[in-house]
Amino acid sequence: MKSQVFLFLLCLVASALITSCQKNNNQGSADKPGISNQVLSQIKAKGFSTSNVHVVNGGYLVEGDIFLSTKDLSQKGLTNKVRVAKTEQYSTNNLVGGLPRVITVTVSNLGTAFVQGTDLAIQRYNALGLRIQFQRITSGAADITIQGFYQGPSGGYITLGSSGFPTDGGDPYNLVQMNTHPDAYGSNPNVQYVGSVIQHEIGHCIGMRHTDYMDRSYSCGGDPVDEGDGGVGAVYLPGTPSGPDADSWMLACSNGGNRTFNANDIIALNYLYQ
Repeated sequence: MKSQVFLFLLCLVASALITSCQKNNNQGSADKPGISNQVLSQIKAKGFSTSNVHVVNGGYLVEGDIFLSTKDLSQKGLTNKVRVAKTEQYSTNNLVGGLPRVITVTVSNLGTAFVQGTDLAIQRYNALGLRIQFQRITSGAADITIQGFYQGPSGGYITLGSSGFPTDGGDPYNLVQMNTHPDAYGSNPNVQYVGSVIQHEIGHCIGMRHTDYMDRSYSCGGDPVDEGDGGVGAVYLPGTPSGPDADSWMLACSNGGNRTFNANDIIALNYLYQ
């Protein structure tokens, strides 16, 4: 998710209180030094936008809050024929397999608000009765680790969190990163706000893409930004609306507060995991 005063990814725009999954410092970041044409071609081949690419430790951030490692880019993506989504709920080609399944989650070296926010997100998913359930564990290896990073605002944006998509082998993406800088959530983070961001990032981990994929300005404001051509990994989910969906938990930018599943989100999740 992303926003314009401070990205809510979630990020957040100052005047509009819009937030986004991840920080987006420059609309023209694809032209930044240090990002080769080869890398941009690999990102495009996987169906992601090259207009807002940022170099981070171990890889690149695209579409505001999606982390692509160097290894991710070197692997050939699936080429299933899919319907190109515009503003409907939709998923990637890769989904979590081995259902029914319990996905374990651990919170590593983060404060109480992040632990409670994780529990809130888990509670919301589990209440849907899906064939994937989540369980927070405090010891042992987990399927998803939630950990912190520290990064201040840049170019009018601040990254709130990031994650990625399931593997070809059917495992959820294994990492959610949450910004511990005070400009992201303040000195006393609101549990519902933090939990909503974690809920969004877990959505990516199990294969959900942004609801306003083809026009980020719908939730983020500013100029219309297409996250990519959708040629790979934008699978339309039947039963979801063909127009903008103002309350979806997978909008590119958050409203800066509490946001959970709306009725169409539940239809999408039921279609994939019921």
